[in-house]
Amino acid sequence: MKPFEVLAALPAWANATPTALLDSPAWAMPCRLGDAPCTLRLDAPLPADTLRIAVRFGDDPHTLALADTPRHPELHALWADRTGVPEAILLALAERECGPLFQLLENSMRRQLRVEGLAPDAAPAAPAPLSARLLGEDGSELLSFALSRTPAVVAAWGQLRFIQAAHPAVRDAVLPAETEYAAFSLSPADLASLAPGDALLLPELDNAGIPVRVIDRRFAVAATVEPWTDANLLRVLADIPSSDPAASTTVGDLLDAAARTEAPPAPPPPPEGTPLRLVRGARSLAGGRLERLGNACAFMAESVTPETLAIP
Repeated sequence: MKPFEVLAALPAWANATPTALLDSPAWAMPCRLGDAPCTLRLDAPLPADTLRIAVRFGDDPHTLALADTPRHPELHALWADRTGVPEAILLALAERECGPLFQLLENSMRRQLRVEGLAPDAAPAAPAPLSARLLGEDGSELLSFALSRTPAVVAAWGQLRFIQAAHPAVRDAVLPAETEYAAFSLSPADLASLAPGDALLLPELDNAGIPVRVIDRRFAVAATVEPWTDANLLRVLADIPSSDPAASTTVGDLLDAAARTEAPPAPPPPPEGTPLRLVRGARSLAGGRLERLGNACAFMAESVTPETLAIP
């Protein structure tokens, strides 16, 4: 799985609404202002002094509020006195100097932008607009603006592909993890007869295989990251308390595993006596430990749950 596929399989992100995605601190849209690559973020303070322009994306009306910036030199020169400038002149200057921004917005919305005129002041009860800033590749702020928060904008911008996987809001989330040493099947009769003192061989450990980390019961992490599905097999897991660091991982570690290009080296097998448990699905069937029988690794059962073992 690729990192984006991992992110798309996590319920917190896969089930997020466009509004929730747009409001996430991890949201950032790659774009271009003219020929310059940049990033659109929605973490700017709302500009207090703006030139409000009525625009349409297709047939949908919006208000674009431009903040003063030296990047628009002619508008910048008359900014303080703009209330005395005819509307036609202000609009002509905006269309000439803000063309790269208008094109950026067109591209992001996939709709043609049309300037309609100056917009009135926002009504007191109007929804708060999206307050945006454009950052250059060096992190410097290129310009800022505000745009109406409409269903059309939320749908166009509120997409999972704009969530930055490197952001701590994504990477720091904690997921439950299991260390799986073996997975196999037994006949119902053999499983029902399992008793303390019985041994189940674990050839996977004899062959120096990489233990599988089952993350959130959704991902299997070994040499690669793959989707995990419950195949109704018996599984031998490390038996550790939930407070143990090995009982969890972060989304960041999971994404790093998905991004790596080389398989990690196989760790040494767990030492003899390591606590283990036998499970099927979410049910714990038996507790035990790792032992060696001659040259073979085995799960040595110490306690069993007979009524659970009898469940097919």
